[in-house]
Amino acid sequence: MSTHAKRERLLLADLLESAGPDAPTLCENWTTRALAAHLVVRERRADAAGGILVKPLAARLERVQAEFAARPYEELLRLIRTGPPRLSPFALKPIDEASNTVEFYVHAEDVRRAQPDWAPREPDPVFADALWSRIERMARVLGRKSPVGLVLRRPDGRTAVAHRGTPVVTVVGEPGELTLFAFGRQDAAHVELDGDKEAVARLRTAQLGV
Repeated sequence: MSTHAKRERLLLADLLESAGPDAPTLCENWTTRALAAHLVVRERRADAAGGILVKPLAARLERVQAEFAARPYEELLRLIRTGPPRLSPFALKPIDEASNTVEFYVHAEDVRRAQPDWAPREPDPVFADALWSRIERMARVLGRKSPVGLVLRRPDGRTAVAHRGTPVVTVVGEPGELTLFAFGRQDAAHVELDGDKEAVARLRTAQLGV
């Protein structure tokens, strides 16, 4: 496993362990147990994981995730920490880095920021740049459902156009915060929104992300 993905995997597992199996997350109605089951199924049950993106397969995905969620919580954490099976595509370093770095970062913040005493985390500059590079590549996909023009901007001025249109709202923040915003965690992201007041309000409740 690559450096960023491995670090985020272990950090996420530690947060899940500290929170316990019944803690809330930012993922709709998912508890930490449900989130842990999702992570395990995503890497270990390709026959069901397709339901994450393909609606006709969603019912099967829910059944399989429910089966995993019924397992001991400690087992789910162990499976997350040890990573995917050797024959899984996720076991390949390039795929692990490309697919899991942002996934684990976002879900770690889903756990962290749902707790009443959460503290902000400042990613190191190298990791921040890694997150930004992914935002640049994924911006159009993440922002495709935006009801307004959407521009993501780092404090240093670097920008990514997530959706073309008018009026335009510019979201300014550090890469980690922009990542959370673009993945649909608008209320939890520490960012500044610049644009028409009505457009800003529409964007805050829009369905962003994959």
